[in-house]
Amino acid sequence: MTRVPGMYGDIKLIAGTACPRLSQEISDYLTSACKTPVPLLDCNIRKFTNDNIYVSLGESVRGQDVYIIQTTSIPVNDNLMELLITLDAVRRDSAGRITAVIPYLAYARTDKKDYPRTPITARLVADMIQDAGADRYMTIDLHAGQIQGFFTVPGDVLTAAHLLREYVVTNVLRDNLVVCTMDLGFAKGGRNWARDLDVPLAFIEKQRSDTITRARSLIGEVAGRDVLLVDDEIDTAGSLIQAVNLLDEKGAQAITVVFTHAMFSGPAFERIDAVADRIREFIFTNTIPQPPEKLLPNMTVISVAGLLGEVIRRAHSGQSVGEMFNE
Repeated sequence: MTRVPGMYGDIKLIAGTACPRLSQEISDYLTSACKTPVPLLDCNIRKFTNDNIYVSLGESVRGQDVYIIQTTSIPVNDNLMELLITLDAVRRDSAGRITAVIPYLAYARTDKKDYPRTPITARLVADMIQDAGADRYMTIDLHAGQIQGFFTVPGDVLTAAHLLREYVVTNVLRDNLVVCTMDLGFAKGGRNWARDLDVPLAFIEKQRSDTITRARSLIGEVAGRDVLLVDDEIDTAGSLIQAVNLLDEKGAQAITVVFTHAMFSGPAFERIDAVADRIREFIFTNTIPQPPEKLLPNMTVISVAGLLGEVIRRAHSGQSVGEMFNE
């Protein structure tokens, strides 16, 4: 069947419980961009005393273009299960099209068999999202690009790099700046940063042993230079601590840390607080919400609401998303 722009009725936004503020920002953006109210749909999401999740839609979405906004950060399994149940509820109400908007996709690191007798959980999560009722999906900065191939439904895998880069160019870029990646796994991302900023590039080579990460060596020159330390996410901040210590040892000057997803699990806040005075600025997005009491004075949060809102608007109207990035 040939898709006709607008054939799915009106945009209906449903906010999961994981990122309510971001969901409201997306609603506000669409209301302004579409010049008509695009409110968040009334939806009752709660837990029974037996810990089962319950979802009830406050109005019909039959034949409508529905976007369910739910990031899958901590508590990962609760947020993921809530997304699946909401997808099922919307599907059973005969929505015209259902898009899962997942700013941060959990289990993305388990994208291959590193050892015998282990799962590929990223594929399992993709299957569950599709089986629950998603016709499309949207996400930002997947940990591994090949995860796109785990989905059989179409999707928009976006990057926050444009938003972060715009801030860096205005506030961080200096003549003596060098881009440095926290490990070789983000080498391609680091090359993109260095190319777009037209600055030198360095890499940190690290070695993992179970849950212990050690930065072994630095490839490149940072002595006497400001460093832009880049990655896709910070989880426990172990790699960050190792990177900062190595950069200090090699004579780096001011260090600015840029990444998309602030997972900040386990000992992350304590580790970050321990090196906060050695880092000029932390720059990251709101794909994972952070409590205000955990935000340090040198942390800058860039909202992805405009990015997701514009992609939703274009997907609904049948416009190109690539044109947003001159692609």
